[in-house]
Amino acid sequence: MRKLLLSSALILAITAPAFAQEDYTEFASKEDFFTITFPGKPVVSTGTWITEYSVVLPSKIYTINEPNGSHHVLTVVDYTPVERVLSQKANETCPPGAETCLGVGDTGLGYWKNDVRGAVTHAISTLLIDKDVKVTHLAFNFMEMVGGQEMQMVNLKDQSRTSASAYMHKNRLIFAVSTTPKGWPEAETMQQSIGWLDENGRGIRYAYLYLNEPDHHAPVIPVRGQVAPPAANGQQARPDRIDPGAR
Repeated sequence: MRKLLLSSALILAITAPAFAQEDYTEFASKEDFFTITFPGKPVVSTGTWITEYSVVLPSKIYTINEPNGSHHVLTVVDYTPVERVLSQKANETCPPGAETCLGVGDTGLGYWKNDVRGAVTHAISTLLIDKDVKVTHLAFNFMEMVGGQEMQMVNLKDQSRTSASAYMHKNRLIFAVSTTPKGWPEAETMQQSIGWLDENGRGIRYAYLYLNEPDHHAPVIPVRGQVAPPAANGQQARPDRIDPGAR
């Protein structure tokens, strides 16, 4: 029987995934109602996020730089202040009777509702507008029934590849971006591992598609084994999420 001689480089290549597994970091934020798997241990910092309608909000930034040159950034932004900021700005600056003052068509004063509704699209657009890139994938997606968008693209200047996804849950923008160098496939660890928490820090999966509407009120959740209580309009309220314990 012939003996196979493996070089140290090949051995390292074969065993690399096993070592990479040890570097994964499971993360949960009770404050921002989400969970995620990081491809390493992130460095946490703060920054600012500018919304589509120019509201400046504080952001939390989780960054990972890998030895191979891969770069991962998770940005988390609480959009709750948008209503107050844009409403106040509209009341102070717009002429009487202007659409921005009236919130005509359910846009909200100063278009604050549209700013919240468009947070996911705006996040993805920051990677595209005035950038030298080729989009290879752009689609609607959902994670545990929370709707959002995902995208993959090639950066034409250096042929690096970027994978991104963005979701809004409980007025929090969760924006995951990973870039790998030329010759490496897209990184999908963060993008495919996002989950959600309720107010008590429990993992949840919605029973129906969740879209973060500005006027979204807390859903009426039936106790397991009981019928959902009637909604305010007299109709039967539907369960908006699945209690993991009910599976």
